[in-house]
Amino acid sequence: MEDALVMILAGGVGSRLRPLTLDRAKPAVPFGGRYRIIDFVLSNFVNSGFYKIKVLTQYKADSMINHISRGWRLSEMLSHYVDAVPAQQRRGPHWYSGSADAIYQNLNLIDDANPRDICVFGGDHIYKMDVAQMLKHHRDRGAELTVAAIPVPLEEGTQFGIIEVDAEGRIIGFEEKPDNPRPMPNDPTRCLASMGNYIFGSQALVREVTRDAEDENSAHDFGKNIVTRMVQDADCPVFVYDFSTNIIPGQPLAEQGYWRDVGSIDAYWQSSMDLVALSPQFDLYNPKWPIRTRYKHYAPAKFVHDDPDNNRVGSAVNSMVAEGVIVSGGLIRNSILFPRVRVNSYSSIEESVLFTRVQVGRHARLRRCVIDKDVEIPPYAEIGFNLEEDRRRFTVSPEGVVVIPKGTTLEDFE
Repeated sequence: MEDALVMILAGGVGSRLRPLTLDRAKPAVPFGGRYRIIDFVLSNFVNSGFYKIKVLTQYKADSMINHISRGWRLSEMLSHYVDAVPAQQRRGPHWYSGSADAIYQNLNLIDDANPRDICVFGGDHIYKMDVAQMLKHHRDRGAELTVAAIPVPLEEGTQFGIIEVDAEGRIIGFEEKPDNPRPMPNDPTRCLASMGNYIFGSQALVREVTRDAEDENSAHDFGKNIVTRMVQDADCPVFVYDFSTNIIPGQPLAEQGYWRDVGSIDAYWQSSMDLVALSPQFDLYNPKWPIRTRYKHYAPAKFVHDDPDNNRVGSAVNSMVAEGVIVSGGLIRNSILFPRVRVNSYSSIEESVLFTRVQVGRHARLRRCVIDKDVEIPPYAEIGFNLEEDRRRFTVSPEGVVVIPKGTTLEDFE
């Protein structure tokens, strides 16, 4: 796809995902044992044959910039790149005021690349997608804009931007979080929700974000302003792409159409649990569609102690354990352990996600927790069993997931 430019919007604050986003942008949040959220959209593009990628950053971008610059090195000899682009105030002394403004302030990237089409995707969702299929759909219809959408139950439509289409798939209406979502033409039980992923003709994108920048009353948002205006213009061919029809090599039918917005703690936790199910809804083990990331050279995971008489057996069941982990006589169930976690004897971890370098003391018990990097859980700690007590010290989600921020120092529990 040498005549297409990819621009990924990765400057989101992710306030609903706090405290995981206190020190990093939402797309930089670790996910799945060894990845960051941004790795999923980047892998989708590289696996689809797109090799000219710009990642637009803003909020607390240092860890993401380091991750991209050190781990996502494509061949410069072939003019392939994944570049992190920090906000530069090219249009005046102000930061991005919306997703459309982020593109407007980086029109120089489009001038330099001179692409035929531009893919504008978000950087904070978990899914697999062959974007080449969407680009073909876009070009076959002569569209100026194609919006990726996914069918959702009608009762859930109030949470999304909802697309109304005619029988040919042309978008004839767009509403942001409507009270009464309009159903799909051939399915009265579902509606089409925008995924926030767009393919524009290059001239159309430049024209629209330039026009939007001149409107002082605009929110400078793609959904609210750019898409809405183009849909209202009868001379703009705007089409929908049904993501549920996208086919990934080696993908089981049950996974087709899987797309998750991990924008809240509960959504993040549930998406993580999807990975460790016996038949996972989202499979990371498909060799025909690898999820790529920055690799660090840690030793293999290690499980030690085999003393069942004294309940001291290092083991993990229905779990994902990354490189460098040591499970020393503890029990792991339905959990995800990132690199260099250490779990000490007689401890138990259930339905939890432990980030890099978390240390779990002896006899500690964790249930339904998300624990950020560099936290040391003291011996005999019990977290996730008494939510009233946990709320005094930590963040507890509406559905009872306990979150401990990066580097937190905990008092002894013994």
